[in-house]
Amino acid sequence: MVKVGVCLSGCGVFDGAEIHESVLTLLELAKAGAETVCFAPDVPQMHVVDHMTGEVAAGQTRNVLQESARIARGEVIAASEVNGAEFDALIFPGGFGAAKNLSTFATQGADCSVDPDVARILQEAHAASRPIGLLCIAPALGAAVLSRGGEAVELTIGTDAGTADALTAMGAQHVDRAVDEIHVDLASKVVSTPCYMLAQDIAEAATGVEALVAKVLDLVELAE
Repeated sequence: MVKVGVCLSGCGVFDGAEIHESVLTLLELAKAGAETVCFAPDVPQMHVVDHMTGEVAAGQTRNVLQESARIARGEVIAASEVNGAEFDALIFPGGFGAAKNLSTFATQGADCSVDPDVARILQEAHAASRPIGLLCIAPALGAAVLSRGGEAVELTIGTDAGTADALTAMGAQHVDRAVDEIHVDLASKVVSTPCYMLAQDIAEAATGVEALVAKVLDLVELAE
């Protein structure tokens, strides 16, 4: 059975993992018969956002691993316990948590840093030639970790010029793609799709998620 690691970044689009993207990813993996292992850093969130108002909830604190457990129905492990090479593939749903909790991309753009365990896991998987799927804003993680060493990994976040420029500044090669499209960097085994960078609803987001999961699993099969 194919074993896929899914990295979550909390629970909720504005301060954690995008719930639709995360659940759609888990659904597609389950439908394909893959074994899924959810993981997340055991660290405090950057901040807590009231999802009804969009405002930061002053004085509140939450833990990324504990919040991720909400999506994973309690079945989630700390990123510190994960080795990226132990999986057949990795997938990173988007949501602002990828840019706030897994990295500092939301505040520092191209100068961002990535959580040490998340960076290590990405590097381990990449070094072992494991396919990596990146949704929505999560390609920023791929640019920060996989492209700064001189390898120009090809990625898409859709068509937003400002975000694309930031990825390019980190050494990645950005490719414009529509909401229902994926981009595949065969050399790096990295697959990306815009999801809610462009999607207007869950149905539009699902088209990219479905295509990405299918391609990631296809790349696993090609490697066997």
